[in-house]
Amino acid sequence: MRNWLRLSLAAVVIDQATKFAAVQWLALHTPQPLLPSFNLTLVYNRGAAFSLLSDAGGWQRWFFIGAALAVSALLWSWLARLGPGDKTAAAAQNQRQAGGAVGNAIDRLFRGHVVDFLDLYYGLYHWPAFNVADACITAGALLIIAVAVTDREEKDGSAAG
Repeated sequence: MRNWLRLSLAAVVIDQATKFAAVQWLALHTPQPLLPSFNLTLVYNRGAAFSLLSDAGGWQRWFFIGAALAVSALLWSWLARLGPGDKTAAAAQNQRQAGGAVGNAIDRLFRGHVVDFLDLYYGLYHWPAFNVADACITAGALLIIAVAVTDREEKDGSAAG
């Protein structure tokens, strides 16, 4: 279990280090081209994904902190109950999600908003800015879905065989 907790801690450390660098080196709302279709653009998000509830008056800050910590605790609890034969990929991805959730909760707690700075775009369309924690959460969710689909296909295949 310690290795999985280290994965969560690594996600938090990398997330916080990159956010610190973004705040130090980037001007708010000023794109810095890095690659074609990819800028570094500092923005502050008081809401959830895609700035959901960003103008809700302040209560959302504490709601999202509590939700992130609750989800992380549930993921860590689930990990502690896994047997040795369970999919390690699912455990690793859950810990990546927990680290991402804690990284954004730290921002909300100490800054009052989440620091976003990764800006993907195509032409004039920009995906909402995000950060390393968001990328960890998304990658973890996608890989958990992939593991679930693979497990289901294995069960369906073994039942048919």
